[in-house]
Amino acid sequence: MYKIILLIDFAEEYSKALLKGIAKYSRENGPWIFTRMPLFYRETVGIEGILKWALEWGADGMIGQFYNDPNIGKIIEAGIPVIAQDFKKRFDEIPNITGAHHEAGRMGADYFLKKGFKNFAFYGFKDIVWSQERSEGFEERIIRAGYKVHFFEHKMARPSELWYYKPNSIGKWLKSLPKPIALMACDDNQGQHITEACRLYGIRIPEEMAVLGVDNDEMICEFSDPPLSSVGQDAEKGGYDAAKLLDHMIKNGMHNFHDVIVKPTQVITRHSTDIYATNDDHIATSLKYIHQNIDKNLHVDEVVKQVPLSRRALEKRFIEVMGYPIYKYIYNLRIEKFTQKLLDTDMSVFEIALDMGLTDSKNIARQFRQVKGCNPSEYRNRHLAGK
Repeated sequence: MYKIILLIDFAEEYSKALLKGIAKYSRENGPWIFTRMPLFYRETVGIEGILKWALEWGADGMIGQFYNDPNIGKIIEAGIPVIAQDFKKRFDEIPNITGAHHEAGRMGADYFLKKGFKNFAFYGFKDIVWSQERSEGFEERIIRAGYKVHFFEHKMARPSELWYYKPNSIGKWLKSLPKPIALMACDDNQGQHITEACRLYGIRIPEEMAVLGVDNDEMICEFSDPPLSSVGQDAEKGGYDAAKLLDHMIKNGMHNFHDVIVKPTQVITRHSTDIYATNDDHIATSLKYIHQNIDKNLHVDEVVKQVPLSRRALEKRFIEVMGYPIYKYIYNLRIEKFTQKLLDTDMSVFEIALDMGLTDSKNIARQFRQVKGCNPSEYRNRHLAGK
Protein backbone atom coordinates (compact mmCIF):
# COMPACT_ATOMS: atom_id res chain seq x y z
CA MET A 1 0.00 0.00 0.00
CA TYR A 2 1.63 3.22 -1.20
CA LYS A 3 1.82 6.36 0.93
CA ILE A 4 1.50 9.44 -1.29
CA ILE A 5 1.94 13.12 -0.43
CA LEU A 6 -0.29 15.57 -2.33
CA LEU A 7 0.98 19.16 -2.32
CA ILE A 8 -1.79 20.70 -4.41
CA ASP A 9 -4.12 23.71 -4.20
CA PHE A 10 -7.32 21.94 -3.19
CA ALA A 11 -9.46 25.07 -3.78
CA GLU A 12 -9.03 25.14 -7.57
CA GLU A 13 -11.46 23.23 -9.80
CA TYR A 14 -8.57 22.17 -12.04
CA SER A 15 -6.73 20.67 -9.07
CA LYS A 16 -9.92 19.03 -7.77
CA ALA A 17 -10.33 17.35 -11.15
CA LEU A 18 -6.72 16.12 -10.98
CA LEU A 19 -7.43 14.70 -7.53
CA LYS A 20 -10.52 12.86 -8.81
CA GLY A 21 -8.37 11.15 -11.42
CA ILE A 22 -5.69 10.27 -8.87
CA ALA A 23 -8.32 8.86 -6.51
CA LYS A 24 -9.88 6.78 -9.29
CA TYR A 25 -6.53 5.19 -10.20
CA SER A 26 -5.91 4.50 -6.53
CA ARG A 27 -9.27 2.74 -6.16
CA GLU A 28 -8.58 0.58 -9.19
CA ASN A 29 -4.94 -0.26 -8.39
CA GLY A 30 -4.40 0.40 -4.70
CA PRO A 31 -5.72 1.38 -2.37
CA TRP A 32 -3.19 4.13 -1.65
CA ILE A 33 -2.88 6.23 1.49
CA PHE A 34 -2.78 9.99 0.92
CA THR A 35 -1.80 12.96 3.01
CA ARG A 36 -2.87 16.38 1.78
CA MET A 37 -0.06 18.80 2.54
CA PRO A 38 -1.19 22.46 2.52
CA LEU A 39 0.65 24.82 0.17
CA PHE A 40 1.70 27.14 3.00
CA TYR A 41 3.82 24.28 4.34
CA ARG A 42 6.02 24.56 1.28
CA GLU A 43 6.19 28.34 1.74
CA THR A 44 7.08 27.93 5.41
CA VAL A 45 9.57 25.06 5.55
CA GLY A 46 10.74 24.74 1.93
CA ILE A 47 11.86 21.60 0.14
CA GLU A 48 14.06 20.59 3.05
CA GLY A 49 11.13 20.61 5.46
CA ILE A 50 8.92 18.70 3.03
CA LEU A 51 11.61 16.08 2.52
CA LYS A 52 12.18 15.71 6.27
CA TRP A 53 8.48 15.09 6.87
CA ALA A 54 8.23 12.74 3.86
CA LEU A 55 11.09 10.59 5.18
CA GLU A 56 9.62 10.49 8.68
CA TRP A 57 6.20 9.48 7.29
CA GLY A 58 7.73 6.94 4.93
CA ALA A 59 6.30 8.46 1.74
CA ASP A 60 6.52 6.33 -1.41
CA GLY A 61 5.80 9.18 -3.82
CA MET A 62 4.76 12.77 -4.17
CA ILE A 63 2.66 14.90 -6.55
CA GLY A 64 2.71 18.62 -5.99
CA GLN A 65 3.32 22.24 -6.85
CA PHE A 66 6.97 23.03 -6.24
CA TYR A 67 7.14 26.26 -8.28
CA ASN A 68 10.45 25.31 -9.86
CA ASP A 69 12.37 25.21 -6.61
CA PRO A 70 16.00 24.37 -7.55
CA ASN A 71 16.26 22.22 -4.41
CA ILE A 72 13.92 19.60 -5.92
CA GLY A 73 17.06 17.52 -6.51
CA LYS A 74 17.17 16.74 -2.79
CA ILE A 75 13.89 14.81 -3.06
CA ILE A 76 15.23 12.96 -6.11
CA GLU A 77 18.45 12.09 -4.27
CA ALA A 78 16.39 10.69 -1.40
CA GLY A 79 14.84 8.24 -3.86
CA ILE A 80 11.26 9.49 -3.60
CA PRO A 81 9.49 9.52 -6.99
CA VAL A 82 7.96 12.94 -7.54
CA ILE A 83 5.74 14.57 -10.20
CA ALA A 84 5.33 18.34 -10.46
CA GLN A 85 2.21 20.30 -11.32
CA ASP A 86 4.06 23.07 -13.16
CA PHE A 87 3.54 26.75 -12.46
CA LYS A 88 6.02 29.17 -14.06
CA LYS A 89 7.97 26.69 -16.13
CA ARG A 90 8.49 22.95 -16.40
CA PHE A 91 11.09 20.95 -14.55
CA ASP A 92 13.69 19.05 -16.54
CA GLU A 93 14.71 16.69 -13.73
CA ILE A 94 11.26 15.27 -12.99
CA PRO A 95 7.99 14.71 -14.90
CA ASN A 96 5.42 17.48 -15.01
CA ILE A 97 1.64 17.54 -15.11
CA THR A 98 1.33 20.12 -17.84
CA GLY A 99 -1.00 20.89 -20.71
CA ALA A 100 -1.37 21.04 -24.47
CA HIS A 101 -1.34 24.81 -24.07
CA HIS A 102 -0.66 25.67 -27.72
CA GLU A 103 -3.64 23.51 -28.65
CA ALA A 104 -5.87 25.35 -26.16
CA GLY A 105 -4.81 28.68 -27.69
CA ARG A 106 -5.54 27.44 -31.20
CA MET A 107 -8.93 26.13 -30.06
CA GLY A 108 -9.81 29.57 -28.70
CA ALA A 109 -8.70 31.25 -31.93
CA ASP A 110 -10.70 28.86 -34.12
CA TYR A 111 -13.76 29.43 -31.96
CA PHE A 112 -13.57 33.19 -32.45
CA LEU A 113 -12.72 32.98 -36.15
CA LYS A 114 -15.83 30.88 -36.76
CA LYS A 115 -17.86 33.63 -35.10
CA GLY A 116 -16.64 36.12 -37.70
CA PHE A 117 -14.38 38.33 -35.58
CA LYS A 118 -11.65 40.37 -37.25
CA ASN A 119 -10.13 42.00 -34.14
CA PHE A 120 -8.37 39.88 -31.51
CA ALA A 121 -6.62 40.32 -28.15
CA PHE A 122 -4.87 38.16 -25.56
CA TYR A 123 -4.50 38.89 -21.86
CA GLY A 124 -2.01 36.96 -19.74
CA PHE A 125 1.48 36.73 -18.23
CA LYS A 126 4.89 36.97 -19.86
CA ASP A 127 6.72 34.75 -17.40
CA ILE A 128 4.40 31.74 -16.96
CA VAL A 129 4.66 28.82 -19.38
CA TRP A 130 0.96 27.98 -19.66
CA SER A 131 0.10 31.61 -20.44
CA GLN A 132 2.96 32.02 -22.91
CA GLU A 133 2.09 28.88 -24.85
CA ARG A 134 -1.65 29.59 -24.95
CA SER A 135 -0.76 33.04 -26.24
CA GLU A 136 1.53 31.58 -28.91
CA GLY A 137 -1.08 29.07 -30.07
CA PHE A 138 -3.75 31.78 -30.21
CA GLU A 139 -1.53 34.19 -32.18
CA GLU A 140 -0.30 31.49 -34.54
CA ARG A 141 -3.81 30.64 -35.68
CA ILE A 142 -4.96 34.29 -35.86
CA ILE A 143 -1.94 35.32 -37.97
CA ARG A 144 -2.53 32.36 -40.29
CA ALA A 145 -6.05 33.69 -40.83
CA GLY A 146 -4.62 37.07 -41.85
CA TYR A 147 -5.22 39.10 -38.68
CA LYS A 148 -3.13 40.37 -35.76
CA VAL A 149 -3.41 40.08 -31.98
CA HIS A 150 -3.29 42.90 -29.43
CA PHE A 151 -1.48 41.85 -26.25
CA PHE A 152 -1.52 42.82 -22.60
CA GLU A 153 0.94 40.55 -20.81
CA HIS A 154 2.35 41.51 -17.42
CA LYS A 155 4.83 39.88 -15.10
CA MET A 156 3.76 38.04 -11.96
CA ALA A 157 6.37 37.29 -9.34
CA ARG A 158 4.52 34.79 -7.17
CA PRO A 159 1.57 32.42 -7.61
CA SER A 160 -0.19 34.07 -4.68
CA GLU A 161 -0.49 37.24 -6.81
CA LEU A 162 -2.59 35.64 -9.56
CA TRP A 163 -5.74 37.16 -8.05
CA TYR A 164 -4.32 40.69 -8.18
CA TYR A 165 -4.67 43.10 -11.08
CA LYS A 166 -4.72 46.84 -11.74
CA PRO A 167 -8.07 47.76 -13.30
CA ASN A 168 -6.89 51.23 -14.35
CA SER A 169 -4.10 50.04 -16.66
CA ILE A 170 -6.20 47.17 -17.99
CA GLY A 171 -9.18 49.47 -18.51
CA LYS A 172 -7.15 51.95 -20.56
CA TRP A 173 -5.88 49.11 -22.74
CA LEU A 174 -9.38 47.66 -23.20
CA LYS A 175 -10.80 51.06 -24.18
CA SER A 176 -8.02 51.50 -26.77
CA LEU A 177 -8.82 48.25 -28.57
CA PRO A 178 -10.82 48.22 -31.83
CA LYS A 179 -14.40 46.99 -31.45
CA PRO A 180 -16.00 44.51 -31.74
CA ILE A 181 -13.11 42.38 -30.51
CA ALA A 182 -12.58 38.79 -29.35
CA LEU A 183 -10.34 38.50 -26.29
CA MET A 184 -8.85 35.29 -24.95
CA ALA A 185 -7.54 35.33 -21.38
CA CYS A 186 -4.86 32.87 -20.28
CA ASP A 187 -7.22 31.36 -17.67
CA ASP A 188 -10.59 31.92 -16.02
CA ASN A 189 -9.21 34.09 -13.20
CA GLN A 190 -7.82 36.56 -15.71
CA GLY A 191 -10.99 36.28 -17.80
CA GLN A 192 -12.98 37.44 -14.79
CA HIS A 193 -10.57 40.36 -14.35
CA ILE A 194 -11.44 41.40 -17.90
CA THR A 195 -15.21 41.18 -17.35
CA GLU A 196 -14.84 43.23 -14.15
CA ALA A 197 -12.76 45.89 -15.91
CA CYS A 198 -15.24 46.01 -18.81
CA ARG A 199 -18.11 46.63 -16.41
CA LEU A 200 -16.09 49.37 -14.67
CA TYR A 201 -15.30 51.12 -17.96
CA GLY A 202 -18.66 50.63 -19.64
CA ILE A 203 -17.52 48.15 -22.31
CA ARG A 204 -20.43 45.90 -23.30
CA ILE A 205 -19.92 42.12 -23.22
CA PRO A 206 -20.35 40.38 -25.62
CA GLU A 207 -21.55 43.14 -28.00
CA GLU A 208 -18.27 45.11 -27.97
CA MET A 209 -15.95 42.51 -26.48
CA ALA A 210 -16.33 38.73 -26.38
CA VAL A 211 -14.27 37.19 -23.55
CA LEU A 212 -12.99 33.60 -23.30
CA GLY A 213 -11.09 31.96 -20.43
CA VAL A 214 -9.42 28.57 -19.97
CA ASP A 215 -10.01 25.73 -17.44
CA ASN A 216 -13.82 25.97 -17.18
CA ASP A 217 -13.74 26.61 -13.44
CA GLU A 218 -17.52 26.76 -13.05
CA MET A 219 -17.45 28.79 -9.84
CA ILE A 220 -15.31 31.52 -11.38
CA CYS A 221 -17.18 31.41 -14.69
CA GLU A 222 -20.57 31.80 -13.01
CA PHE A 223 -19.36 34.56 -10.65
CA SER A 224 -18.26 36.53 -13.69
CA ASP A 225 -20.70 39.16 -14.94
CA PRO A 226 -21.72 38.10 -17.54
CA PRO A 227 -20.97 34.36 -17.10
CA LEU A 228 -17.63 33.52 -18.70
CA SER A 229 -17.13 31.14 -21.63
CA SER A 230 -14.11 28.89 -21.24
CA VAL A 231 -11.95 26.20 -22.84
CA GLY A 232 -12.55 23.01 -20.86
CA GLN A 233 -9.65 20.68 -20.02
CA ASP A 234 -9.56 16.97 -19.31
CA ALA A 235 -7.81 17.41 -15.96
CA GLU A 236 -9.43 14.35 -14.42
CA LYS A 237 -7.82 12.12 -17.03
CA GLY A 238 -4.58 14.01 -16.38
CA GLY A 239 -4.79 13.07 -12.71
CA TYR A 240 -5.46 9.43 -13.60
CA ASP A 241 -2.46 9.39 -15.97
CA ALA A 242 -0.25 11.07 -13.35
CA ALA A 243 -1.13 8.42 -10.76
CA LYS A 244 -0.41 5.71 -13.32
CA LEU A 245 2.99 7.25 -14.04
CA LEU A 246 3.78 7.57 -10.33
CA ASP A 247 2.89 3.91 -9.85
CA HIS A 248 5.34 3.03 -12.63
CA MET A 249 8.09 5.20 -11.10
CA ILE A 250 7.65 3.67 -7.65
CA LYS A 251 7.99 0.18 -9.11
CA ASN A 252 10.73 0.89 -11.66
CA GLY A 253 12.58 4.02 -10.56
CA MET A 254 12.78 7.48 -12.10
CA HIS A 255 14.00 6.33 -15.51
CA ASN A 256 12.56 7.20 -18.92
CA PHE A 257 9.79 9.31 -17.43
CA HIS A 258 7.50 11.52 -19.50
CA ASP A 259 5.31 14.55 -18.88
CA VAL A 260 1.58 14.08 -18.33
CA ILE A 261 -0.29 16.20 -20.90
CA VAL A 262 -3.75 17.52 -20.03
CA LYS A 263 -5.67 18.08 -23.28
CA PRO A 264 -8.30 20.75 -23.97
CA THR A 265 -11.73 19.29 -24.74
CA GLN A 266 -14.08 21.95 -26.13
CA VAL A 267 -15.22 25.52 -25.64
CA ILE A 268 -18.09 25.82 -23.18
CA THR A 269 -20.15 28.75 -24.36
CA ARG A 270 -21.68 31.11 -21.82
CA HIS A 271 -22.98 34.64 -22.23
CA SER A 272 -19.54 36.33 -22.56
CA THR A 273 -19.07 34.99 -26.11
CA ASP A 274 -22.62 34.15 -27.11
CA ILE A 275 -22.60 36.39 -30.17
CA TYR A 276 -21.46 36.50 -33.77
CA ALA A 277 -19.44 39.51 -34.88
CA THR A 278 -21.21 41.36 -37.69
CA ASN A 279 -21.98 44.94 -38.62
CA ASP A 280 -25.28 43.85 -40.20
CA ASP A 281 -27.97 44.74 -37.65
CA HIS A 282 -30.52 42.31 -39.13
CA ILE A 283 -28.06 39.41 -38.99
CA ALA A 284 -27.02 40.39 -35.44
CA THR A 285 -30.69 40.43 -34.36
CA SER A 286 -31.27 37.03 -35.98
CA LEU A 287 -28.21 35.50 -34.34
CA LYS A 288 -29.08 36.88 -30.92
CA TYR A 289 -32.56 35.37 -31.20
CA ILE A 290 -31.15 32.00 -32.31
CA HIS A 291 -28.70 31.84 -29.41
CA GLN A 292 -31.33 32.86 -26.87
CA ASN A 293 -33.79 30.24 -28.10
CA ILE A 294 -31.59 27.34 -29.17
CA ASP A 295 -32.89 25.26 -26.24
CA LYS A 296 -36.31 25.31 -27.87
CA ASN A 297 -37.43 23.51 -31.01
CA LEU A 298 -36.47 26.54 -33.08
CA HIS A 299 -37.51 26.93 -36.74
CA VAL A 300 -36.36 29.33 -39.46
CA ASP A 301 -39.80 31.03 -39.71
CA GLU A 302 -39.50 32.16 -36.09
CA VAL A 303 -36.14 33.78 -36.84
CA VAL A 304 -37.51 35.57 -39.91
CA LYS A 305 -40.25 37.19 -37.77
CA GLN A 306 -37.56 39.04 -35.75
CA VAL A 307 -36.48 41.31 -38.64
CA PRO A 308 -38.31 43.46 -41.26
CA LEU A 309 -37.19 41.31 -44.17
CA SER A 310 -38.74 38.59 -46.25
CA ARG A 311 -37.53 35.06 -45.72
CA ARG A 312 -35.79 35.09 -49.08
CA ALA A 313 -34.05 38.42 -48.39
CA LEU A 314 -32.88 37.33 -44.93
CA GLU A 315 -31.72 33.94 -46.19
CA LYS A 316 -29.69 35.61 -48.95
CA ARG A 317 -28.10 38.09 -46.55
CA PHE A 318 -27.47 35.36 -43.95
CA ILE A 319 -25.62 33.21 -46.49
CA GLU A 320 -23.52 36.20 -47.62
CA VAL A 321 -22.44 36.98 -44.05
CA MET A 322 -22.31 33.52 -42.48
CA GLY A 323 -21.46 31.34 -45.44
CA TYR A 324 -24.42 28.99 -44.99
CA PRO A 325 -28.22 29.21 -44.54
CA ILE A 326 -30.14 29.87 -41.33
CA TYR A 327 -31.26 26.27 -40.85
CA LYS A 328 -27.63 25.09 -41.04
CA TYR A 329 -26.53 27.61 -38.40
CA ILE A 330 -29.33 26.42 -36.10
CA TYR A 331 -28.34 22.81 -36.83
CA ASN A 332 -24.66 23.40 -36.00
CA LEU A 333 -25.40 25.36 -32.84
CA ARG A 334 -27.87 22.71 -31.68
CA ILE A 335 -25.20 20.01 -32.08
CA GLU A 336 -22.70 22.19 -30.19
CA LYS A 337 -25.12 22.67 -27.28
CA PHE A 338 -26.08 18.99 -27.35
CA THR A 339 -22.39 18.01 -27.18
CA GLN A 340 -21.82 20.33 -24.25
CA LYS A 341 -24.71 18.81 -22.28
CA LEU A 342 -23.50 15.33 -23.21
CA LEU A 343 -20.12 15.95 -21.56
CA ASP A 344 -21.23 18.19 -18.70
CA THR A 345 -24.22 16.18 -17.43
CA ASP A 346 -25.26 12.59 -16.73
CA MET A 347 -28.52 13.00 -18.65
CA SER A 348 -29.48 10.40 -21.24
CA VAL A 349 -29.78 11.28 -24.92
CA PHE A 350 -33.57 11.29 -24.51
CA GLU A 351 -33.37 13.63 -21.49
CA ILE A 352 -30.99 16.03 -23.27
CA ALA A 353 -33.31 16.14 -26.28
CA LEU A 354 -36.28 17.02 -24.03
CA ASP A 355 -34.17 19.64 -22.23
CA MET A 356 -33.52 21.27 -25.60
CA GLY A 357 -37.19 21.25 -26.58
CA LEU A 358 -36.83 18.36 -29.01
CA THR A 359 -39.33 15.51 -29.04
CA ASP A 360 -37.43 13.16 -31.36
CA SER A 361 -34.26 11.94 -29.63
CA LYS A 362 -33.56 9.48 -32.45
CA ASN A 363 -33.38 12.33 -34.96
CA ILE A 364 -30.91 14.38 -32.89
CA ALA A 365 -28.82 11.24 -32.35
CA ARG A 366 -28.77 10.65 -36.12
CA GLN A 367 -27.74 14.28 -36.74
CA PHE A 368 -25.05 13.97 -34.07
CA ARG A 369 -23.58 10.93 -35.81
CA GLN A 370 -23.48 12.80 -39.13
CA VAL A 371 -21.40 15.59 -37.54
CA LYS A 372 -19.25 13.68 -35.03
CA GLY A 373 -18.90 10.34 -36.81
CA CYS A 374 -20.25 8.27 -33.91
CA ASN A 375 -23.37 8.04 -31.78
CA PRO A 376 -23.74 10.18 -28.63
CA SER A 377 -23.01 7.32 -26.20
CA GLU A 378 -19.80 6.41 -28.03
CA TYR A 379 -18.76 10.07 -28.06
CA ARG A 380 -19.40 10.44 -24.32
CA ASN A 381 -17.49 7.26 -23.46
CA ARG A 382 -14.57 8.23 -25.68
CA HIS A 383 -14.18 11.70 -24.21
CA LEU A 384 -14.74 10.67 -20.61
CA ALA A 385 -12.42 7.67 -20.82
CA GLY A 386 -10.21 7.30 -17.79
CA LYS A 387 -12.54 9.29 -15.57
